[in-house]
Amino acid sequence: MKWLIAPLLITNILGAVLIYRLAWAPANAAFDEGLTDTAWALVPRLKTVNEQVDIDLPPQAEQVLRVGHFDPIYFIVRTEDGRAIAGDMDFPLLRTSMKLDEPLAYDGLMRNGDIRVISLKTMLNGKPVFIGVAETQRRRNNIRAEIFAALLFMEGLLAIMSVAIVWFAISKGLFPLKKMQSDLNSRSYNDLSLIDIHQVALELQPVVNALNDLLTKVDVGASGQRDFVANVAHQLRTPLAGLKMQIEWLQERYRTEPESSHSIQLMMSATERLIRQTNQFLSLARAEPGQFNQTQLEVVQLDKLVEESVQHFIEEADKKSIDLGFDLHPCKIDGNRFLLRDLIDNLIDNAVRYTPADGTITVSCVNSGSAVILAVEDSGPGITKSEHELIFNRFYRISDQTNGSGLGLSIVRDIANDHRAKIKVSQASGGEGTLFEVFFPA
Repeated sequence: MKWLIAPLLITNILGAVLIYRLAWAPANAAFDEGLTDTAWALVPRLKTVNEQVDIDLPPQAEQVLRVGHFDPIYFIVRTEDGRAIAGDMDFPLLRTSMKLDEPLAYDGLMRNGDIRVISLKTMLNGKPVFIGVAETQRRRNNIRAEIFAALLFMEGLLAIMSVAIVWFAISKGLFPLKKMQSDLNSRSYNDLSLIDIHQVALELQPVVNALNDLLTKVDVGASGQRDFVANVAHQLRTPLAGLKMQIEWLQERYRTEPESSHSIQLMMSATERLIRQTNQFLSLARAEPGQFNQTQLEVVQLDKLVEESVQHFIEEADKKSIDLGFDLHPCKIDGNRFLLRDLIDNLIDNAVRYTPADGTITVSCVNSGSAVILAVEDSGPGITKSEHELIFNRFYRISDQTNGSGLGLSIVRDIANDHRAKIKVSQASGGEGTLFEVFFPA
């Protein structure tokens, strides 16, 4: 718009100046022609008396000559020696053309006012005579002001119309681009589906083709990355399980040796962290929207799934003296059992990690009629409103004081999206801590 409107306005201004000159020049020439006719009207009245130049100009004729529409006409008739033989004695000196009988028009000053002068040099019986006719600039200024006002109004209206037309045309022309921008902005971060080329304007099709090529390349790369992560995580599970069993045997074998027992405990802690990270990577790969298949859904007893996850977290909560309670009611939803278990594990594990010692965690499952609500409420440090959206980003962590990869809540979000569920984060009922609620379609 800047590159169109600015040149348009400049062109409009230049056009207005040119039109003003074209309009004023003929009007000014017409005024000059009227004065010139007055000057020529004095030539036939010149005569020679006793070899002296004289003029035959009765008072009535002079009165008619001086009458103007706005102001009187001034005139002077002078001989070569500067003697005035008729007219206004205070008429300023004349500038004349070098050629005979060729009128010269110019601006002058008389009686403290601006005047327009027509001077004429003619010959009478071999003697030069100088005739000057003038009028004030008032009439010309009035006409000029009227032309300028009319032109200013017309050009202003034309400029507004031009800007409006350009604005409308560009806005209409950019609408398909803005629509495509809006559609792309409304996509989720993992939606790499191609843009329908038949739904865009002809001018945008080359851009859409380029974007589709890029999306295809990104999708291929993302698919390869997901497959790699899933394969690595899957391959690591078996040796890690064997490693854990061996460490458990060592724990039992060297229980009575403090130094060895401490070292083996550190090995067990590191192995459990590695197993958890591997399971999270596998869960992340399974929860990817591109990997999820709606045909895998079945009727799932959500409260039973929570019960199946209880034992491990009770042991973890006991280590920090956390009161872990459950309020479970029979609830059925359509879901994928493995993914839902990952969702439950990550929500409860997240609460156990961030809840301080001697805190409380309550896991509930209720059917409100329109939705099944899975809620996990803790008495931890809480989450600021500014972070309610950020915590679902991959690798985002609220605090570095706890162990974790920052993938847990990202996995929860992906699984919830796969099940058409919505997640709500709010402050716990006690005023401290956080309440996570997942609303599943009943």
